[in-house]
Amino acid sequence: MHTNVAKDRPAGGVRSGVTSDNWIDAPFNRYGFWRVREYARTARVARGRGDIWRLPERHRDLTGFTTAWNGQAFSLAEWLHATYTDAFVLVHRGEVVTEWYEDGGSADRTHLLMSVSKSLTATLVGALVAEGLLVSSAPVADYLPVLQGTAWDGATVQHLLDMQAGVRFSEHDMDDPECDGRLIEQISGYTTHRRPDLAPDTYRWILELPGQDDHGSRYEYRSIQTDVLGWIVEEVTGQRFADVFSQRVWSRLGAEHDAELIVDSAGFPVVEGGFCVTARDLARVGLMHLGRGLARGAAIVPSAWTDRVVDRDQHLIDLFAAGYDHDPGNPEAYYHDCWWVIDASLGRYTGLGLNGQHLLIDRSTETVMVKLSSSPHRIDPQLFAFSANAQLDLLTFLDQQPG
Repeated sequence: MHTNVAKDRPAGGVRSGVTSDNWIDAPFNRYGFWRVREYARTARVARGRGDIWRLPERHRDLTGFTTAWNGQAFSLAEWLHATYTDAFVLVHRGEVVTEWYEDGGSADRTHLLMSVSKSLTATLVGALVAEGLLVSSAPVADYLPVLQGTAWDGATVQHLLDMQAGVRFSEHDMDDPECDGRLIEQISGYTTHRRPDLAPDTYRWILELPGQDDHGSRYEYRSIQTDVLGWIVEEVTGQRFADVFSQRVWSRLGAEHDAELIVDSAGFPVVEGGFCVTARDLARVGLMHLGRGLARGAAIVPSAWTDRVVDRDQHLIDLFAAGYDHDPGNPEAYYHDCWWVIDASLGRYTGLGLNGQHLLIDRSTETVMVKLSSSPHRIDPQLFAFSANAQLDLLTFLDQQPG
């Protein structure tokens, strides 16, 4: 378990020593996360030529905010620095109230989202469900006949959305270079593919993965399931995922900048963790969810799709409680449609990614919080708990402020 907080943090603009093999490892990730297309294959996700969704700004004095951790009080800036934050955007009641970038980052530069990408992917799935191109209860093999007779046979699209497909894929210990969560970095093209014993691309790996559980019998976070969703999107539309996402979501959202998406050597879209977007554009995604699928009055996804994330489901809660992600301090938590639900009654849920990526949506306080980071370890439970605690304190602080 890692407990360190940032002390002498290397400058974010330092390129020295960064390569296609190490850009996702500390300290090189401070530079690499801002410049993914320099080190990995990426597909452009075009914003189109439509108007930008202009975000009103009313910057507020947050110097009175403090959060406590391990007996120490932290101001907002101290918390952001201590948790290796690269970019932070806070939107409250439709207005940007504060925005912050570490050295090396900027408002017009895209940053790797890691697994917050899953939440964006599920948003596109919702749009395709609304069009009738997908049915969430349908078997995966109906859309991908090549998976008939494999470990995926019998799984449904909803199983993929809720991490309940019973295919073996381990990412419990991301410090273990042999775990699937690390091997995917070579197979999917995050880093150079150097091991000849690994599948040559993501398509082949999906086909070869063995079964482990009965589909739907339990929750276990397995990133490869979201990649299968990406494959399905391409199959039902006959287009590249990046283009479909551009047409259905990004160009309609009013994004200010093009996004990027990592693709492997075969062109497979790494939708489980390969999106790269600006902090402000990610805030726009959050505002669209806060607006129940609307962006500037236009429906990106139906309100029924965004609402169902926080439609409390005891079955999902029970499955989550039995899994290794269970937080005894929050018995109401669950995972649904590629979102981590903190409190359904408050409409509070979040997208999360390795190394400290966060997209928090809170209906109760009308808040969207974007925190993009480059922490040294892919998973650091103490830094995660510190940030989660600070975010809740910040929601309370905002809600108690006048105006």
